[in-house]
Amino acid sequence: MPKNLRATAAHLAAFLASLVMLLPVYLITINALKSSTEASTMSIDWPTELHLENFLIAIEKGKLVGSFLNSLLYATSATVIATLVSAMAAFVMSRHRTRRNRFLYLFLIMGIALPINFFTLTTMMQVTHLINTKIGIIILYAAMQVPFSIFLIYGFVDTIPRELDEAAIIDGCRPPQLFFLVILPLLKPVLVTAGILNFLNIWNDFMMPLYYLNSSSNWPMTLAVYNFFGQYQSSWNLVSADILLTIIPVIVIYLMGQRFIIAGMTSGSVKG
Repeated sequence: MPKNLRATAAHLAAFLASLVMLLPVYLITINALKSSTEASTMSIDWPTELHLENFLIAIEKGKLVGSFLNSLLYATSATVIATLVSAMAAFVMSRHRTRRNRFLYLFLIMGIALPINFFTLTTMMQVTHLINTKIGIIILYAAMQVPFSIFLIYGFVDTIPRELDEAAIIDGCRPPQLFFLVILPLLKPVLVTAGILNFLNIWNDFMMPLYYLNSSSNWPMTLAVYNFFGQYQSSWNLVSADILLTIIPVIVIYLMGQRFIIAGMTSGSVKG
């Protein structure tokens, strides 16, 4: 196939992929600005008049302020815990590649592929009295993000020269000082990557709160949207406004950190 033809086919494929991703966002945005009658057909036509009050109604009726704070608490706390714990574990296992640490590494990253056993997990949450609590869902989310974070960071640690460890130890650094003062700043690219991916996964998750958060006061935004849709399923303008308000924080976080994602992913995968 000629080079120009391959380039044209690649651009066409990229355009079609972008269209598939952007069309739902466009549809939700347009219908969030319409009246209830106009939005009933969920068409792609522009609204005859902008109805910005839809967003205020969605915030008030959908209790989005409380659910937004819950989502922010869960995503931020679990991301920080999972990323920091994974960095420490990956550093130890990468620097000391004994048979035991190799087994631990393979055992931990199995969590990327293994399905969740909800029956066992529910029993565990009940026994530990973590079910339907904010601290329980934060611990659960953090544990779920550890396998992939370790996989990313493990390979990146190997790119840091061991001579830095030796120099720091000669200068009197103890293991905690070596990690937090020398190694951790050098892990910034992959930590940002792991942090962004963890945050997005937690913010968009629907299943864990559905199973393990019974009280509506603890619901994140995904469950609030689900509940709002059940009450206003005939008002697509309000449902669209509710969904749009939910995805805006995710889009902002992604746009702020997307340039770090590819760098961190490739750095971690090459050596892993």
